[in-house]
Amino acid sequence: MNNLVQSLKVKKSLLPFCIFVCTIILIIPVKAQEQPPKPITVTTVEVIQFLNFGAIIPTGDGTVTIDAAGLRSKFGGIIFPFIGPSPTRALFRVHALKGTLITILNGPDAILTGNAKTITMKIGDASTGSPFITSTQDITDVYIGGTLTVKNILINPAGEYSGQFSVTFIQQ
Repeated sequence: MNNLVQSLKVKKSLLPFCIFVCTIILIIPVKAQEQPPKPITVTTVEVIQFLNFGAIIPTGDGTVTIDAAGLRSKFGGIIFPFIGPSPTRALFRVHALKGTLITILNGPDAILTGNAKTITMKIGDASTGSPFITSTQDITDVYIGGTLTVKNILINPAGEYSGQFSVTFIQQ
């Protein structure tokens, strides 16, 4: 008989406990599935401005650099004349959704040709860094400079030198 009394006491104390636990379970919000991913969009890049080192006069071997901020500097036997085209950094306009992760990969050094001669150009860093996350809706401007390696005037005579360089924007 003692067992029967103890069994009833346990059942009576178990019922309020079960009601309490069930109430807590019903009150706690249940998380549904996560938000659907952003729609897949194609990131496009357009060239707005070309890279231009401006006018230079080589008096010996040297380098000319235009950084992503647009500042031009020289090292070695280079003179900047007061006349001639103004130096410009390259400008790429990236169209992507806000929050898109983009990595920039520079291609190999470019070979610029002119007057049957060549000059080597190394692609510089991007103004945004790499990788970067787009912080505005739709448009992000990316500036890229470079470094031109120039030899003396006999090897690199006066004139215009031109060529192409490769920069790849990878949407991740």
